[in-house]
Amino acid sequence: MIGQLVDLLSGGDDSGAGAKVKGTVVLMKKNVLDFNDFNASFLDRLTEFLGNKVTLRLISSDVADSGNGSKGKLGKPAHLEEWITTITPLTAGESAFKVTFDYENGFGFPGAFAIRNDHFSEFYLKSLTLEDVPGHGRVHFLCNSWVYPSHTYEKDRVFFSNKTYLPSQTPEPLVQYREKELVSLRGTGKGELKEGDRVYDYAYYNDLGDPPKNPRPVLGGSEEYPYPRRGRTGRKPTKEDPNTESRLPITSSLNVYVPRDERFGHLKMSDFLVFALKSIVQIVQPALEAVFDKSPNEFDSFEDVLKIYEEGIDLPNQSFFDNIRNNIPLELLREIFRTDGAKLLKYPEPQIIKEDKSAWRTDEEFAREMLAGLNPVVIRLLEEFPPKSKLDSQMYGNQTSTITKTHIEHNLEGLNVEEALEKARLFILDHHDTLMPYLRRVNMTGTKTYATRTLLFLKEDGTLKPLVIELSLPHPDGDRFGALSEVYTPGDGVQDSLWQLAKAYVGVNDSGNHQLISHWLNTHAVIEPFVIATNRQLSALHPVYKLLQPHYRDTMNINAFARQILINGGGILETTVYPAKYAMEMSSFIYKHYWTFPDQALPADLKKRGMAIEDPEAPQGLRLRVKDYPYAVDGLEIWSAIESWVRDYISFYYKTDDDVRNDTELQTWWKEIREEGHGDKKSELWWPKMQTRKELIDSCTIIIWIASALHASVNFGQYPIAGYMPNRPTISRQFMPEKGTREFEELEKNPDKVFLRTITAQIQTLLGISIIEILSRHSSDEVYLGQRDSNEWTTENEALEAFSRFGERLAEIERKIVERNDDVSLKNRNGPVKMPYTLMFPTSEGGITGKGIPNSVSI
Repeated sequence: MIGQLVDLLSGGDDSGAGAKVKGTVVLMKKNVLDFNDFNASFLDRLTEFLGNKVTLRLISSDVADSGNGSKGKLGKPAHLEEWITTITPLTAGESAFKVTFDYENGFGFPGAFAIRNDHFSEFYLKSLTLEDVPGHGRVHFLCNSWVYPSHTYEKDRVFFSNKTYLPSQTPEPLVQYREKELVSLRGTGKGELKEGDRVYDYAYYNDLGDPPKNPRPVLGGSEEYPYPRRGRTGRKPTKEDPNTESRLPITSSLNVYVPRDERFGHLKMSDFLVFALKSIVQIVQPALEAVFDKSPNEFDSFEDVLKIYEEGIDLPNQSFFDNIRNNIPLELLREIFRTDGAKLLKYPEPQIIKEDKSAWRTDEEFAREMLAGLNPVVIRLLEEFPPKSKLDSQMYGNQTSTITKTHIEHNLEGLNVEEALEKARLFILDHHDTLMPYLRRVNMTGTKTYATRTLLFLKEDGTLKPLVIELSLPHPDGDRFGALSEVYTPGDGVQDSLWQLAKAYVGVNDSGNHQLISHWLNTHAVIEPFVIATNRQLSALHPVYKLLQPHYRDTMNINAFARQILINGGGILETTVYPAKYAMEMSSFIYKHYWTFPDQALPADLKKRGMAIEDPEAPQGLRLRVKDYPYAVDGLEIWSAIESWVRDYISFYYKTDDDVRNDTELQTWWKEIREEGHGDKKSELWWPKMQTRKELIDSCTIIIWIASALHASVNFGQYPIAGYMPNRPTISRQFMPEKGTREFEELEKNPDKVFLRTITAQIQTLLGISIIEILSRHSSDEVYLGQRDSNEWTTENEALEAFSRFGERLAEIERKIVERNDDVSLKNRNGPVKMPYTLMFPTSEGGITGKGIPNSVSI
């Protein structure tokens, strides 16, 4: 009788008794991450002692249970063994537990398992591995998910084996488990989401403002301010504005909701980095502002700037230092500022000035960074002269450039303008149309800057020569009267000083464009809807899910934290970059007028900018207008490697175009990305229809490219290149000096002092480089392109072999990059600063290296 009762309670019986199947569960207890957590340490051991256990039940993919809605048959419960005696070290690490399953004859293949956690605390489940399953041998389940206490869920959590199935190929006993798992991830769309929730849902960017102090428009959901969607948190609206979501206090900023599996990993350096960013915002920035309000400091010479790397900055007063030291542990202080605590603000020397302290000022380096710098995705071929605007002339009047042939023809190596255009020798860095609609308002915030056009000439040696810079302001009588423009060219004496200032204004424009558009919008923001849609609509069993999931790691977490501290109203970006409170609004303008998904493909982007033309005889079928264009040369090889890998992978699972059209999960996924995730850009004119294998291959290649190589190319060079602020100023504080004024006289006497008074002030410099030092770092556990955190992510040998070929090709690309950087004939690879281009180098060690392509937008 007692035995029958035990069987009844355990959900099994003795019929068909078979083998004992041993397994190993790898997990991390919560107290690995927080060893001061009382529940995780004492109460969980107590519940084990009292008999409450972690329970696992195998689910058959071959045998249905008619009494359970024809879902896969559940095996008998099994429990983790020796929880109490398996001691978890206080340092971060994993624990392996044994588990033994009663495996009934005829159970078939264990395609999934259910797990129930009756502890007080969650744990991170990495994997379950079964040995010697009758008829099947070794079976692996890759889990990588937080499992919360059972009361958190309506049903026990279910994990699938690492087999891959299209929806139509899913074994019938697993179909309902597959479908219900996706339903649970979508949530109900209601209520505030909490830590233990696993819900992926959409929201507008209505959480940036903090009314009434810092109101900001809602981005997304309107024709005026279209934007990609972000992850929903469900926080209540503010009292002052029902359209604005309430913000977390700065002290709770690390607790912004993202689905728990999207949170930074326990070993990831970003955990520390996020805390460092929070410390800068919460402690360092207010303290600096208080100090500099009382005792404003300026850089009077470039030697003063160099001191922050060579000597550090003496603290203005002891109370400032005491406040910092009392609020930030010394170990963290050292990590943030690379200091022993004696001098707070001392920074590592950026790579741009390591070999030569002044080479950054040369025209050659100024131009080279448009091809091999932080923002190599804007320069384009000049196709008409003078440059014309695409802005609405009814609203903005005449915006055509005032640059004339006289300004440039003497510098074209004997060519006239028409010949230079015909030979594709003229290029433009154009920051006119994207800025002019906002320039009047931006300059009312305290910024003093211009919309800029820079023309360049391709020399015979393959380098670019800047010819002329046009600085434009809105007409004082109103936008409809057009622009007021001045043109500057290289020269000697005071003309050279004016030229150096003109280049600085270009740098300010390019820095803002880089941070707001090339970096934030075109990688971080646009990829988040893909993360959400993939988790909502593609099962973990789906081949496209398995392909893309590594490229989403940590993206929602870093984006959520950015909304809380970096890009919010009054946040770090508005403090340190010139558009100030119009920063995010401007990025919405760019998204509306310039962003389409197909154009994010590198070949399409290069052709659209006129930087490449189709040529079947050229590598990757493209001939570059500038042969030595490091971003494009390296990038096209990376792009081709990604595309080949995706093609091999997709072609294995999808044999025909009908397979794509008939994949219900895939079609729903693509529809949701277009109509919800990027709902403000949902016109089919801007999206592949997802009806063919080619469209699927192209789309997945673009997604992987954005998340990996494109992001790496605009992120990990931030400190090496822009850590020396005069090279990449982010703010301009005064207009160009005019003849006959005191400012012009000062320019003639001390041009360096005027330059430094014009660009980013000292406090914004210190804050800005503090941030980019942190954001330029690779974590110690980074997973790079061509790598996975598990070698058992799928069982299909064809997919694993294709991935191995992908890794081998990336290794070959690394060797080629080294060879190109050693080729002295390729002058754009190193430039006057002797800094090799490595931002497309696939792998890296941890820290600030200026190389390495992580799989995902992870920092």
